[in-house]
Amino acid sequence: MDILSIGGLILGFGSLLTAFIIEKGNPAKLLQISAAMIVFGGTIAAVLVSFPMSQIKTAVKHFKMVFMDKKIDFASVVEQLVQLSDRARKEGLLALEQEIPNIQNPLLKKGLGLVVDGIEGEVIRDILDREVYLAEDELKEAAEVFEAAGGYSPTMGIIGTVMGLISVLSNLTNPDELGPAIAVAFVATLYGVSSANLIWLNFGKKIKTKAKQERMLNEIIVEGLLSIQAGENPRILREKIGGMVKETGQKQSQAQEPAGATVGG
Repeated sequence: MDILSIGGLILGFGSLLTAFIIEKGNPAKLLQISAAMIVFGGTIAAVLVSFPMSQIKTAVKHFKMVFMDKKIDFASVVEQLVQLSDRARKEGLLALEQEIPNIQNPLLKKGLGLVVDGIEGEVIRDILDREVYLAEDELKEAAEVFEAAGGYSPTMGIIGTVMGLISVLSNLTNPDELGPAIAVAFVATLYGVSSANLIWLNFGKKIKTKAKQERMLNEIIVEGLLSIQAGENPRILREKIGGMVKETGQKQSQAQEPAGATVGG
């Protein structure tokens, strides 16, 4: 399980609810079925209108990525590629055919099969680069659906609030009930804004982040396989893809720095 996703949602909604209670608010007032129907029903409807069914299915398929943490171990992949390279240098490329059934990573498995079959390096690169592109593009399509939901949700919240205010202002016979009724109407805005910033937009961002990590891993695999196909020394291969792993780590660290942060003062 992705503890950060689960913990973030609990912390986010928990903080909002706790702050509301501290301000003497009644949590029961936040439970409005009509507001939820307008915001979540309207958001889902807008998404369905905006995207083809194939992309909706892609988003549903990859939704689990938000809560499932697929650990990417760059070091073990590097070591596996070095071992394959060492065996290829000692026994020849055909000896690697025995390793194919034991490989779990689909891209590495397919690429190694191409290497064993004697396919030229440029052809292997073209085939594998296409696989990498398609895999990343599929995840980006999934993220777009959730990001779109994050754009529609606040608008649906405003629509819900306006509808509530119309109902309130059309019945002003009891002034004492006017304040609570208006407060209830604004619950829809709360639903729209909070769901956009704590759920939909973050789901899309999480999928995109994991897509980048998988692309980096796939690029390392492609370079490693091409080095094996070219017969490079295993030590050279380790230095080459090891440098790519270090560069990947630096990019991830920079991506996690707060906006406006500077290095070296």
